[in-house]
Amino acid sequence: MGEYARRCVSELLGTYALVIAGPSSIILLSALSLSSTPEALCLVALTFGVSVSLIILLIGEHSGAVINPALTLAAASAQLLRREFVISYLLFQTTGGILAGITLRLVFGPLGNATSLGSTKLADSVSPAMGMGLEALGTFILAVSALAATAWLSRATLQALAVGGTLTILILFIGPLTGAGFNPARSLGPALASDYFPDLYVYVIGPIVGGLSAGVLFRWLHISRRL
Repeated sequence: MGEYARRCVSELLGTYALVIAGPSSIILLSALSLSSTPEALCLVALTFGVSVSLIILLIGEHSGAVINPALTLAAASAQLLRREFVISYLLFQTTGGILAGITLRLVFGPLGNATSLGSTKLADSVSPAMGMGLEALGTFILAVSALAATAWLSRATLQALAVGGTLTILILFIGPLTGAGFNPARSLGPALASDYFPDLYVYVIGPIVGGLSAGVLFRWLHISRRL
């Protein structure tokens, strides 16, 4: 398998695995009537964080384990991802998320209806504008963590801990407000499979703005350090 195919397949499988693991934890906790407890929030946060860490360790050497369209745009704007891979990464990551959503529907069926297959949803007290801002902020922090790990940490285990740990903490703080998407593919897959579309644009626009902002800032700081 050539480099191009290896990278694209890795991104598809990595995104698929993430969107299976994270929302599955939400669906199962809801089925057990535990979704509103602090313990459930911790379990969901750990599921996402550990999943990202494992994916980085498993496929990081093949594609960088970006597994997130917003982080792809961050890496591209920071010039840490070659231009010829940007569109392909975006397409394969989105496809991975959609395939994961379909899988969740097939596996859980009506059991997933209560959470719309683990879709990201705004809390009643959070407006779409506020939600978009929180998603942008969370993605910005996550992207900075990922870019810094890629640029300055040589060991895959350290990169995995840095990015997975950052995501876990962000979910603990922002999850109760927006569901902590920070990844358009993660939100799009379950939403399409469950026909849940309210505020979906929040989870596309917010992360893209946050990712691009992080990439531009990272690139500027990197250039400034060399002057």
